[in-house]
Amino acid sequence: MLEGILEILIKTVVILGIPLGALPIIIHVERRGAGFIQRRLGPNRVGPFGLLQPLADVAKFMFKEEVHPTHVRPFFYSLAPLVALTVALLPLACIPIMAPLEINGRTIYPEVFRSDMGIFYAFAVSALGSYGILLGGWASNNKFSMLGALRACAQMVSYELSLSTSIVAMIFLYGTNDIHLMVAAQTGYWFGFLPKWGFFIQPLAAMLFLVGIFAESNRLPFDLAEGESEIVAGYHLEYSSMKFAIFFMAEYIHMIALSALFIILFFGGYSILPGLDLIPQSPIITPILQMGSLIFKIAFMIWFFVWVRWTLPRFRYDQLMDIGWQRLLPLGIINLIATVLITYFRNQ
Repeated sequence: MLEGILEILIKTVVILGIPLGALPIIIHVERRGAGFIQRRLGPNRVGPFGLLQPLADVAKFMFKEEVHPTHVRPFFYSLAPLVALTVALLPLACIPIMAPLEINGRTIYPEVFRSDMGIFYAFAVSALGSYGILLGGWASNNKFSMLGALRACAQMVSYELSLSTSIVAMIFLYGTNDIHLMVAAQTGYWFGFLPKWGFFIQPLAAMLFLVGIFAESNRLPFDLAEGESEIVAGYHLEYSSMKFAIFFMAEYIHMIALSALFIILFFGGYSILPGLDLIPQSPIITPILQMGSLIFKIAFMIWFFVWVRWTLPRFRYDQLMDIGWQRLLPLGIINLIATVLITYFRNQ
């Protein structure tokens, strides 16, 4: 009993510690990446190459005076950032960072929440991300905040459908709900050089899923929930100091979780990167290479988020709805039907 509790605590510390510890790095990459893409310096004064700027920002948020508007609904106003952060952290509980370990004849799974239905749990929880935004917009008792919250919910509903079709198509393709079996199905090579990643089998599903996670995380070009040019700052207009920071911590952690799920379905999850499998494997080396491969893939996805943010303009709201309902959803349904038929006739 005590051993099981200790195991869960260690897993929780690792699973939560890695993304929370990576937040200052991601913020620095976001700001320096913006400077690089816009051909300017970005933060470069605090510490060497501006590396200590994120720590200065954290200190500023922690000690900055908090403005608490009198017209808000106090309890829900304070609760909303915590709901957003909690919901963003929950999917991480079922995301494995390596293959199961065999220690003293006992199989130890790296995820905190082990279930054959873990992939459904992760997506179900990640879909709740807009609830914190909705609660914050409503509790702010401000028309611009409420507009941002309503936009976030409508956007989530619109893109959740096409995203779900790509998930179901991949489950049919792999023939399992188990994340570890999905990763195992993507291990190895075709023709001796092409990784057996889901992306190469289902590029359309990968595209639908990629667009969906941008919309789910409210990142440009889908950040209509906080459109500065239209609704000032949207759902977080009335927030300041640490409450404001918690909302953006939730956004970055949501990006990490959705990136990890995208990689599990389409880029081999924690499977070792091509070339690294030439390194002699051992019970110690293999888990390190698996963790390193997953972290590298997630880091690339985070950079891709930054790259897209400072490259593409924000959609108009009618364009956002048009893309979701008239473009992506029909493509997702067609792709799902084709995948089911191909899988059925292949198994005959």
